[in-house]
Amino acid sequence: MSTIIVPAEVPPVADDVEQLRKAFEGWGTNEGLIIEILSHRNAEQRKLIRQTYAQTYNEDLLKALDKELTRDFERIVLLWTYDPPERDAFLVNEALKKGAKSNQVIVEIACARSSHELLLARKEYHARYQKSLEEDVASHTTGDFRKLLWPLVTSYRYEGEEVNMTLANSEAKLLHDKVTEKLYNDDDFIRILTTRSKSQINATLNHYKNEFGQEINKDLKADPNDEFLKILRATIKSLTDPAKYFEKVLRLAINKQGTDEDALTRVVATRAEFDMKIIKEEYKKRSSVSLNEAIAKDTRGDYEDMLIALAGSDDA
Repeated sequence: MSTIIVPAEVPPVADDVEQLRKAFEGWGTNEGLIIEILSHRNAEQRKLIRQTYAQTYNEDLLKALDKELTRDFERIVLLWTYDPPERDAFLVNEALKKGAKSNQVIVEIACARSSHELLLARKEYHARYQKSLEEDVASHTTGDFRKLLWPLVTSYRYEGEEVNMTLANSEAKLLHDKVTEKLYNDDDFIRILTTRSKSQINATLNHYKNEFGQEINKDLKADPNDEFLKILRATIKSLTDPAKYFEKVLRLAINKQGTDEDALTRVVATRAEFDMKIIKEEYKKRSSVSLNEAIAKDTRGDYEDMLIALAGSDDA
């Protein structure tokens, strides 16, 4: 459920473009006007604004924003202004450059998107970087990480609700056997996670819990410091319950040790138009404060204002 509040009567796109241009002119940038416009436009409207801005001023709006804004506020505005497939392509490319510590971002995009959304991101990657997303994942990862991530990003899962319960039962046992033997990189273990529909995986893991006493992710905490097990748990949670997965990412990003602005920015920018309302409800259940209160406590200025605008009011 989206938290973006689009006005009942959206101004003509030419007016939005003119106002954005005015926000860049003069002695200082009018950040408030940028927030007021862009945070209250959906993906289709933002795409039209970018197209019209380029036609009117012969300049990409993203480049104009890049010149005018700085730091965390710049990043949240740029990520938000991207068309969703373009944003996903950018995030994967950036994650690959950062190395193994950012494998979680690749998992999010491969698992929390629909098959069609992932395909659009792969197409956009072609156009933007003149190579394929899957070849970059293959060349920038190694070992067990490559064995998991490459089939995840190349998958085109069935999106229907149909479930084969006989298969769910047999594959739940197979998964349990591999976990018991600590064969986490087993070919069949990886095959199930990277090819089965989300409905089928949910059925399999529900049977796993009923048959063997606890969720598979608890069994995959045998070694809390094992990075591959962390990625496996992220894969399973983002496939089966993305709202809970992203709630945890936010909870870990906003903590007493300091704020992980990259994670906070990424989740708000990518989930605001999808399931942010559910994520916020989960956050409130797990924390003593609302997400908005946590954001207000840990961030400041225009960055805070943009995050709150995208996350939506607590009354929404």
